[in-house]
Amino acid sequence: MNRLRVAVMISGRGSNLRALVNACEDPTYPAEIALVISNKRNVVGFEESLRSGIPTRLIGPTRLIGVSDRGRFAEEAQKILLEHDIQLVALAGFMRILESSFVDKWRDRMLNIHPSLLPSFPGLHAQRQALAAGVRFSGCTVHFVRPEVDSGPIIAQGVVPVHPDDDETSLSDRILQLEHRLYPRTVRLFAEGRLRVVNEKVEIAGAVPPKVHAENPEDILVSNISPEMPGRRAVGE
Repeated sequence: MNRLRVAVMISGRGSNLRALVNACEDPTYPAEIALVISNKRNVVGFEESLRSGIPTRLIGPTRLIGVSDRGRFAEEAQKILLEHDIQLVALAGFMRILESSFVDKWRDRMLNIHPSLLPSFPGLHAQRQALAAGVRFSGCTVHFVRPEVDSGPIIAQGVVPVHPDDDETSLSDRILQLEHRLYPRTVRLFAEGRLRVVNEKVEIAGAVPPKVHAENPEDILVSNISPEMPGRRAVGE
């Protein structure tokens, strides 16, 4: 079996990288991690990738006067990706904006995973944004990358409930567990040739929507709570 050659680009601990590497250990999985690119040296993901034996490259910030840092990164990354015959780029906690021309070269061949149900809460601190908005559900999104931050055709999403006592850390941890399942599944869909972008929407061959629904809070919990709880006032009183 010819496995899809995937490059993963990271900036931090690399937990989604580990999830992808673990998926690739299955001999029936149709992809392999052929390259890791980091823009930071002193991060867990970079060190773990070096120890694992996966070809790993660092592209740090430039200190050359008159040289565009973003442009230099794009030039070096493109060269390395071509040298390793990469077929798909997966951004996994990659925390820098990519040059538009570089993104365009990998159009519909570059994925990103974001910890919110896009298009809601793009950008930094998505979990904090979700909590501030008071949403009852959050989750993660895998999408094809476009030059605008956290934009592009949505491929897959996963949903988690927001708990009343959640803080940014607890919600992030719950979403991250879901990310570790969703990203390898999405890479598999790409490797199997089941994704097609039509009018900036993704069609998935053989996809079946889940036969589930959920409410938060659940009705049974609501019915068991007295409306006259001490210290509580109903909305509109």
